[in-house]
Amino acid sequence: MTRDERRQILESFGRAPVLLSTALRRFPKKMWLYKPSPDRWSIHEIILHLADSEASSYVCCRRQIAEPGLTVAEFDPARWAGTLGYFHQSTREALEVIRRLRRMTYQLLVSVPDPVWLHTVVHPAHGEISLERWIERQERHIPHHIEQIQLNYAIWLQANPPRKPAVRPETRDASPPSRMATLSAQTC
Repeated sequence: MTRDERRQILESFGRAPVLLSTALRRFPKKMWLYKPSPDRWSIHEIILHLADSEASSYVCCRRQIAEPGLTVAEFDPARWAGTLGYFHQSTREALEVIRRLRRMTYQLLVSVPDPVWLHTVVHPAHGEISLERWIERQERHIPHHIEQIQLNYAIWLQANPPRKPAVRPETRDASPPSRMATLSAQTC
């Protein structure tokens, strides 16, 4: 990967929390707990998952820079979602965690020297992975979940179509009478 390619990926990585917040404003809060099916996450759960993932990534990135060659623990999103009580946690606070941890990781990564990008760790599911490869995967994570949220919304809209405003029948002569017409009517 060239420096320019890395810089583009880093910029995209750094902007992701803003993209998430912007995307979330398009979806009504009343549907954030909606699950398209029992095995799919709601928007609420996706936000909490992203906060947990960001915390895990924060540590993983630092370990990869400071302790290359180690085996890192696997993050099991389904297990975390199923056991950590996401329903009772604050999405507002989770979004703040995402924003702050992502900013700290971004600031660290823009300052690392070129040789550090070749540091590797052993990931249980992905094998040996360089920091360069790690950032490529992380850069796509939040956009992937934004797409998932958009799909949830589309499914929710099918089940909950917006109400159409009542249409008033148009009248032929809906305009108020002119002054001349009023005066003519009074003289007759």
